[in-house]
Amino acid sequence: MGNLLPIIKPRIMVNYRRVYVPGGTYFFTIVTEHRQPILIKHIDILRGSFRKTKNKYPFSIEAIVVLPDHIHTIWKLPENDSDYSIRWRLIKRSFSHGFNASNRNTSKIKKHEKGIWQRRFWEHLIRDDNDLRIHFDYIHYNPVKHGLVKSPVDWEYSSFEKCVLKGFYRLNWGSTEPSGLKGIELE
Repeated sequence: MGNLLPIIKPRIMVNYRRVYVPGGTYFFTIVTEHRQPILIKHIDILRGSFRKTKNKYPFSIEAIVVLPDHIHTIWKLPENDSDYSIRWRLIKRSFSHGFNASNRNTSKIKKHEKGIWQRRFWEHLIRDDNDLRIHFDYIHYNPVKHGLVKSPVDWEYSSFEKCVLKGFYRLNWGSTEPSGLKGIELE
């Protein structure tokens, strides 16, 4: 009759510990699966996904950059709310909704994943004004770092111009052209 005992396979689980602070300000990085360069091609769907999620679960976007295969952003959550995970889940789900779900393995099918996004995201709780400045700079310089433009002002898929209007940056900040540079000045 054979062995009737179940075969138990050891399961290695990584313990992801996230910090949840009501009203917190967070830096996030979210990446497409296999670094698929699909975000700019479908920027209107992505913007709609953010709008739809913000309507249901409010948050403010303090800074953002969307590159072809990843997003960096800083969010400020409402005073009595710390659940950024549900927001990312809804944004990912909404964006992925219209995509073809071919080439999925059994695990993806079981978890209702379409193979659009990496499963997890990077989150960092902003600690103070200096930490905020560093992450603002990182976000806005990212298109230059990746060789997409020579100056942050040339990348239309970021909050850089809004930050210039608020007085956080000079227009030529971060330019690889000789006339550029000078740092962020937050209030």
